[in-house]
Amino acid sequence: VRLVKELDEGVKFYSGLLGMKVVRGTGVPGGKYALVLVGYGDETSNTVLELTYNYGVGEYDQGTAFGHLAVGVPDIYAAIEKLRAAGAKITREPGPVKFGKTVIAFIEDPNGYKIELIERK
Repeated sequence: VRLVKELDEGVKFYSGLLGMKVVRGTGVPGGKYALVLVGYGDETSNTVLELTYNYGVGEYDQGTAFGHLAVGVPDIYAAIEKLRAAGAKITREPGPVKFGKTVIAFIEDPNGYKIELIERK
């Protein structure tokens, strides 16, 4: 579950910049929340991310119990340039992980959550 300050902004980031599809969404006015599930396929056979918007809540404490999401990409350098051109915040440029050979980079979503990109050739 990813709490978002602005649901449309979160959906735009994950679907527009990271290429996820909106799997489903629902508003629950009585419960004062709305959610949208996004992922790279349907939720029966793929992992999906639930974006939850709580009506009237503009800020969240991210806490320390969550690190980041990781997404595999075939060409990390091309992915970062495409994300940069689209206005994504790059927090770590592509390069090998410390003490290893795997090439990674980090971006940040509109709510300040980190997303690791891992080059998977």
